Amino acid sequence: MLENIARHMEGGKSALQAALAGSREIAFTVLSMSISLVAVFVPIMFMGDVVGRFFREFAVVMSAAILISLVVSLTTTPTLCALLLRPQPARAPSRMGQAMDRFGARCQRQYRRSLAWCLRHPALVLGALVG
Repeated sequence: MLENIARHMEGGKSALQAALAGSREIAFTVLSMSISLVAVFVPIMFMGDVVGRFFREFAVVMSAAILISLVVSLTTTPTLCALLLRPQPARAPSRMGQAMDRFGARCQRQYRRSLAWCLRHPALVLGALVG
């Protein structure tokens, strides 16, 4: 949530506009991810036997933590961003930043080349996978 709001602010929106637009864009995604995570832990709550009793508290705590995190990310985070975040002036990238950008570009080129090769030789790739 915070990263999305900061991206909107870097795009020139005010803190309030960025908080509204950023939270509106990803609210459904955050909600669906949280519900999916809770759905994983709910069956653990109802497990029987010794293992079920051992993991029941864990499942309850994890589900509660995920739901609290959901509420905070949908309410408190956008509010605090609108109140506290201020646009940062654009800075020239540091030497380390430039080096990381070059490294990322090199990795991307290498990945693109290897992917193109794999797509040209599907039989070899499948053979290697099976092997």
